[in-house]
Amino acid sequence: MEMTRLGSSELTVSRIGLGCEPLGGSDWGEVDLDLAMRAVAAGRGLDINLFDTADVYGLGRSEKLLSASLGRQRGHAVIVSKFGMRWKPSSGQVRARVFRDASARWVVKAVDQSLRRLKLECIPVYLVHWPDPDSPIPETIEALDRCRRAGKVLHIGVSNFSPEQIREAHRVAPLTVVEVPYNLLDRRAEIDILPLCQELGIGVIAYGALAQGLLTGKYSASHRFGTDDRRHRLNHFQETEMAENLKSIDCLREIGSRHGKSPAQVALRWVLDHPAVSCAIVGVKSPQQVKENVQAVGWKLDPEERTYLSSKKEN
Repeated sequence: MEMTRLGSSELTVSRIGLGCEPLGGSDWGEVDLDLAMRAVAAGRGLDINLFDTADVYGLGRSEKLLSASLGRQRGHAVIVSKFGMRWKPSSGQVRARVFRDASARWVVKAVDQSLRRLKLECIPVYLVHWPDPDSPIPETIEALDRCRRAGKVLHIGVSNFSPEQIREAHRVAPLTVVEVPYNLLDRRAEIDILPLCQELGIGVIAYGALAQGLLTGKYSASHRFGTDDRRHRLNHFQETEMAENLKSIDCLREIGSRHGKSPAQVALRWVLDHPAVSCAIVGVKSPQQVKENVQAVGWKLDPEERTYLSSKKEN
């Protein structure tokens, strides 16, 4: 496993991290939770030490099952969790009502609840999940930094923030990490967020590195997801975009044939080869997926190959 420092911190993290939203058991179609929990253990056995979750994933269930999956190893893992998306049961409806709340008063309650679910005394990395238009960023970050000084979290960061919001937060207290969507099909972060993080010495965790599985090459233009799977509403899985996206997958296969790698492994390597990226997150559903995804480390694309892939999907 390739390891790196997370931003300017002393934390050493694996360059492949496991995204544990599927442990929440919702929004990804049918998930075998036992298999997903074994995938977490498999990842730890393959020297993956970064595990990404959030309180809202499964309305707390992802944090609980991640803790159970890691067992005694939980204290040695770099667990990244997030807050700022609250929920309330909706009368007569299956789904809870989810809403943003990154208020200063909610920060302390949220971190205490995550600590209990994760069975930790200190969360290694704690992020604001989404910016909350009703909560001033300085107030949120000041409250989060108080949690850090109190020893409840070790490092703080933000997720899904704009460049201007990242700068505003970083002025209040140094951010260790920014989490941002980044993959071959979605390169918006290259415009300003990745250069900004390099400028400020902030680590980057890239989520959606396989475009929610599209870049594995296992989905055809005719594939349809159920309404219990969020991918049925994502633009890059829609028929209008799939034809163009499949061309990118053909290019991944072409490059992969030179290295004995799958499209997914090439797509992950493409993300990891950006100098701003510390870690690429892949979803956790089975031990076999984990074993395949770690084959993205230990080699590099030639600069010409990365440029070739990039040219096939310009911003």
